[in-house]
Amino acid sequence: MNKREADALLARRHRRERWFARFGLATIVFAGLVLASLIGSVLVKAIPAFSKITLEVVVQRPASADIPARQALARAVQQQLGLSGDAAERRQLLQLFSNHAPDDYAAAQAGSSQTVRLSASDDVDQFIKHYKGTTQTGRLNELQLQYLQKLKDSGFVHTSFNTQFFSGADSREPEIAGIRGAFVGSLWTMLVTLLVAFPLGVMAAVYLEEFAPKNRLSTFIEININNLAAVPSIVFGLLGLYVFLQVLELPRSAALVGGLVLALMTLPVIVIATRAALKAVPPSMRQAAQALGASPVQVVWHHVVPYALPGILTGTIIGMARALGETAPLLMIGMVAFIADAPQGITEPATVLPVQIFLWADSPERAFAEKTAAAILVLLLFLLAMNAVAVYLRKKFERRW
Repeated sequence: MNKREADALLARRHRRERWFARFGLATIVFAGLVLASLIGSVLVKAIPAFSKITLEVVVQRPASADIPARQALARAVQQQLGLSGDAAERRQLLQLFSNHAPDDYAAAQAGSSQTVRLSASDDVDQFIKHYKGTTQTGRLNELQLQYLQKLKDSGFVHTSFNTQFFSGADSREPEIAGIRGAFVGSLWTMLVTLLVAFPLGVMAAVYLEEFAPKNRLSTFIEININNLAAVPSIVFGLLGLYVFLQVLELPRSAALVGGLVLALMTLPVIVIATRAALKAVPPSMRQAAQALGASPVQVVWHHVVPYALPGILTGTIIGMARALGETAPLLMIGMVAFIADAPQGITEPATVLPVQIFLWADSPERAFAEKTAAAILVLLLFLLAMNAVAVYLRKKFERRW
């Protein structure tokens, strides 16, 4: 090969390398654009869910305790707006408020408040957020629009940050529905998953990698662990339905059962990640410890495992993040039930964020679509926080040799 042919071959190789680098950069840019468009679309849909529409009402002290809360609220609004006071008018006014507003008004009557801000109905909420300034009226009739305009002109309509979305439990009324119950249920479920999957997964991996004899049985176990990592999650839900609910008769729809099912699903991931981290420890570390008289158990737990800890923790948190986003296995064990309050323990009925998102997404109300997008954002932030913890722990415990 002469110099001209060698230069041509080298130029062709460099050209291919440049095209390969450009292709890789284009792939990363495309993935970034898809991710940005996905998060952007979710964010745009979620923004209205973070604002709350309230109607301010002047509290009128009850002349008689026999007046129902709904009638007392309607009369207070009528007096506030200077309306005539007939029953048909009161029915129209009450439809501007959420169904739980009369109870909140009655509680304000029993206290010392001069005014109270009550949640607007879903129809009013959606009209102000989406139809205000347009020719569309949503589901409000002309009379209700007139009353709402009077309240607005008098300064009784307020828009504020929706703290109830984070502090409230689930509700069939979208204007007051929150994620507190699902968030607490997710924490309880992840706690059970971590306490079960982490020690069992690490001990199984240590045994298989450091102590188990290399024979057909250990090879069979390794193959099955790798296969279990690829099994669809709904299969683990079926297993949990039979073993934990039918055989062991554990409480249905509880964080305990959900955590155990997710632990079964997470175990293969933790075992594989832990074995990979143990293999990455140089053999010289084991040989040096053995030369100083350390027993096999001391070599593993005093030297090998501490050096492999960053990889172990990273694999564990990634497996936990995968479990946090699972819905199918939890549906199989009944965690799809409507839960109004946050669970106080692992044996109480609970739901989790992915299931809550599934329930809201199945609702025809437009406000629930906004709540769904907002809950997805919270779930993404939860997952991002878990991955950030994994990166931090890896950097904190990482050792170089």
